[in-house]
Amino acid sequence: MSIQAVPLSFPSDCNVIVGQSHFIKTVEDLYEIVVTTVPQARFGVAFCEASGPCLIRHEGNDPELVQVAIAQAQAVAAGHTFYLVLRNAYPINVLPLVKSCAEVCRVFCATANPVQVLVMATEQGRGIVGVVDGSSPKGVETEADQTTRRELLRKIGSQT
Repeated sequence: MSIQAVPLSFPSDCNVIVGQSHFIKTVEDLYEIVVTTVPQARFGVAFCEASGPCLIRHEGNDPELVQVAIAQAQAVAAGHTFYLVLRNAYPINVLPLVKSCAEVCRVFCATANPVQVLVMATEQGRGIVGVVDGSSPKGVETEADQTTRRELLRKIGSQT
């Protein structure tokens, strides 16, 4: 048994959602979730089938992002995992529906940060044991930092 950190590589203007699911229908359901929730979104999704032909299933409306999603699936190579790469949309726009999708078992991360996927390999195959999402904290926010955070949230339309 071994554990390795596999870095994901996706365009800087994109976000990625990494999760675990249990059925090949995942790619179609995630496709429908994105196009019906954020019609202007550009995206690609890839899913690693874990039985039968064990193919990387894929869908999307942007050929570049479909290839990016496939590349993430190939790099991690863990069964029953999916990689949704979004442009012109944020995870918060689709995450509630992704998490409520019947096939989705868990979401490991939804981020634009650098990501390392912690992969465990055994004789049977590979699985995700966790992710490293972004950087470690550098301190605790001050009152000025809180004011800046609150102003940003109000500017983008979020309520606190």
